[in-house]
Amino acid sequence: MPRQTLTKTNAPGSYASSGVKVTLVSADPTNKEQFVSTGKELVLARNTGGSPYTVTINSAPDPYGRTADIASYSVPAGEIHVFGPFPVTGWKQAASSYITLEASNAAIQWAVIVLP
Repeated sequence: MPRQTLTKTNAPGSYASSGVKVTLVSADPTNKEQFVSTGKELVLARNTGGSPYTVTINSAPDPYGRTADIASYSVPAGEIHVFGPFPVTGWKQAASSYITLEASNAAIQWAVIVLP
């Protein structure tokens, strides 16, 4: 199966009079996840399990061929960790418009927040 494409939540902005609901989606450790990159996204990883689990956010070669994955980052049980923002250069995969990510267990839930 293809990667699960995550739906993004737009942050409300500086002068908003209310918040926005963030929808968390359980990770699919087999097929993994992706989201369309604009360069203004934050990624939330929430661990709903009773043990630590790992997440990986895959980088892409920059114009100089460098990569710097966030690899096997441990999210402790019950915690939420935030990553990013992710500029297009160095993160968007060359063959697509996506940033790809994965989790070691379905207890990880993802959310992608787009900054204004």
